Amino acid sequence: MNDSTGMILRARTILPVSQPPIENGAVVISGNRIRAVGSWPDLRPHANGNLSDLGEVILLPGLINAHCHLDYTDMAGMLPPPKTFTDWISLILSAKSGWGYSDYARSWLNGARMLARTGTTTVADIETVPELLPEVWDATPLRVFSFLEMTGIRARRDPGEVLHEIVEKMDSLSHPRCSASLSPHAPYSTVPELLRLSVRAARERGRPLCIHVAESAPEFEMFMRARGDMFNWMQRNERDMSDCGLGSPVQHLARNKMLGKNLLAIHVNCLARGDAALLGKHRVHVVHCPRSHDYFRHPPFLRKRLARAGVNLCLGTDSVATVRKIRKQNPELSMFEEMRELAANDPKLAPEEILRMATVNGARALGRAGQIGELSENALADLIAIPTGTKTSDICEAVLGHAGDVSAGMIDGHWVIPPE
Repeated sequence: MNDSTGMILRARTILPVSQPPIENGAVVISGNRIRAVGSWPDLRPHANGNLSDLGEVILLPGLINAHCHLDYTDMAGMLPPPKTFTDWISLILSAKSGWGYSDYARSWLNGARMLARTGTTTVADIETVPELLPEVWDATPLRVFSFLEMTGIRARRDPGEVLHEIVEKMDSLSHPRCSASLSPHAPYSTVPELLRLSVRAARERGRPLCIHVAESAPEFEMFMRARGDMFNWMQRNERDMSDCGLGSPVQHLARNKMLGKNLLAIHVNCLARGDAALLGKHRVHVVHCPRSHDYFRHPPFLRKRLARAGVNLCLGTDSVATVRKIRKQNPELSMFEEMRELAANDPKLAPEEILRMATVNGARALGRAGQIGELSENALADLIAIPTGTKTSDICEAVLGHAGDVSAGMIDGHWVIPPE
């Protein structure tokens, strides 16, 4: 390794995630790629380039937020936790009815800035307003996987028409750092034909696909038993309910050929017997959003059952519209906060596994394993630095203890938060 035009970053501790921590370490960067990671004494004789000593920090991969709604950021603190999930649907629809393009654009960009300064470098975002793209992509340094949301129930639109419109938008988008794919909103808010058409379009293009599924008990009851609050609410909205009473929401996706290694299943809070094995068999990725989970008071997340089935588990923030206020302060989008919430709810889960859920697991879900979410040779130069000011000797535990903004952040080889 010899690079006369590169950049060398030294730090007290390098935490590659894909390998053990390195004390007195260094990362060598050339262009937008990492060329070497190791101890400074080992790399020093061979490394040429501009040296930047970051000092008493932990240098680690940028965090991967595997599920977010950036365009709801400015709704933080507006919606108190609802009594039922269907109450929440009514609340969010009412809040959105008063918003226009400029409101969504401002909210999206506010959320993107929030993520960048709190350590996220890649985000999988649900786009309620696809018209914002690609302008908002150009306005953020983040690496963005935009999932264009589709419903079709309330508008009574033909599924083929809905898909054609969104695919046309998706295919028109091109960006060096960002990309677009599809997101049928949820099994209860879409018709089976739209699910099948979405799967086919995403797989033909080699794109990831995502859907909110098995998020709430009312959704689970609707599909399992063809009854309950959500069943009645959707029936009043003239949804064809003939696909209910046939099994769980996960089994509904299986019947419609949605399960596969390109699918990000969001939430998955309610499982029937055999559902975890079904998800594992088809290599589906599950995204857990701990603070949103708490906001809705969902039943405990079935992490152990999913992990035993071999499911790749990731972390996301969801939107701050579904995060509780603390001491009357509006919440912020922060993957560190999500990791801490998970640690508090699942104390037997090792800190290093929680960090993997926020880095390498997210990369795998998005089809970018080895490229993002880790510090390794030839990976993209997306990284963050946080102070080492913690009393614990466990590096991963120290990372989970970090609160607030990061001290430095780099995306694609460029500083987005320059070190002081």
